[in-house]
Amino acid sequence: MGLFRNRKGDFMDQIAVLIPCYNEAKTIEKVVKDFHRVLPGAVLYVYDNNSSDGTGAIAERAGAIVRRERMQGKGNVIRRMFREIDAICYVLVDGDDTYPAESASEMVDLVIHEQADMVIGDRLSSTYFTENKRPFHNFGNSLVRGTINRLFGSNILDIMTGYRAFSYRFVKTYPVLTKGFEIETDMSVHAIYRNMLLRNVVVTYRDRPAGSESKLNTGRDGIKVLFTIARLYKNYKPFSFFTILALILMALSIAFVSPVLREFIATGLVPRFPTLITCLFGMLAALLLFICGLILSSMQEKDKRDFEYQLVETEERFVRACREDDRANK
Repeated sequence: MGLFRNRKGDFMDQIAVLIPCYNEAKTIEKVVKDFHRVLPGAVLYVYDNNSSDGTGAIAERAGAIVRRERMQGKGNVIRRMFREIDAICYVLVDGDDTYPAESASEMVDLVIHEQADMVIGDRLSSTYFTENKRPFHNFGNSLVRGTINRLFGSNILDIMTGYRAFSYRFVKTYPVLTKGFEIETDMSVHAIYRNMLLRNVVVTYRDRPAGSESKLNTGRDGIKVLFTIARLYKNYKPFSFFTILALILMALSIAFVSPVLREFIATGLVPRFPTLITCLFGMLAALLLFICGLILSSMQEKDKRDFEYQLVETEERFVRACREDDRANK
C-alpha cells in the first residue's frame, strides 16, 4: 500500500517514525540515519521541544522532517504529533540512541499484518538492568510494571519504555491528557482498559553515550508517575477505588467505636460522645464513598459503549481512505 489521502485531503504516510527531542544534538543524527536505513519507506518526523543545542538543524540535515512544539514536556510533544500526523503505522522512539532501529521492522509488521494496536519495545527482558547505570530507575521501572499489571490485570512487560508502535485507530482515539514523562504509563493503561490488542517485542537497550544526559528526574518524575497510576485507577476502576476507600474508613470507624460500645454494654454509659459521633460520621462517609463508586462505574459502562462507537467511526474513516488510495493507484 502506498500513500493515500486522509480526510483533510493530504497524503497519509504508510509508516511514520515519531521522534520527540529535547537537546539531543549528540545522538539525533545517528537515530535518524539508523531508522532511514531500517525503514527506507518511512517518513521521519523530529519534534524539537525547545532545544538549545541545535538538535532540530542536525535532524533536518540528516533527512528528517522537523517541527517544533513550544509547550515543554514529552506529553505535550506527543499530543502535537498524534494530532498532526496521519499514518497507517506509527513508530515512537526517543532521540537518545538507546533503542535499536533494527527492532522497528518487527514492530511495524505486528501493527500492519497482525492488527496490533500497540507494540511495546520491552527493554526490561533484555539488557536494561545491566546497561542502565541508575539503580533507582531500575527499581522504579519494576515497581511501575508490577503495580500496573496487578491493578489492571495485564501482562505488559515494560510500562515506561519510549519505544512503541501504534495503529491508526489507537493514535486517533487516544486522548493525551498528560504533559510529561508519565505519558508512557497513561497510554499503556488506556490500551489495557480499552481492550486493544497489545504485543511485546524484546529489544536490546544501551545506555546513553558519553556526554548525553537524561531529561528524566528520578524523584520528581517518579512521584508524578505514581500519582498518575493512582489517578488512572480512580478514573478507570472507580468502583474498586472508592470501595477500597470506603472499607478503610469503615474499618477505622469500627476500631475507634468498639471501646465505646463495650463500655456502653458494661455500664450503660457513653462518656465519649465526640468519639461516637465522629465514628458515625465516618461510617456515613464510607457509605457515600461506596455509592459514588456504584454511580461512577455505571457512567463508565456508558463511556465504554461510546468509545466503541468512536472506534467504529475511526475504522470507517480509515477504510474510506484506503479505498480512495486503491482507486488512485489504478
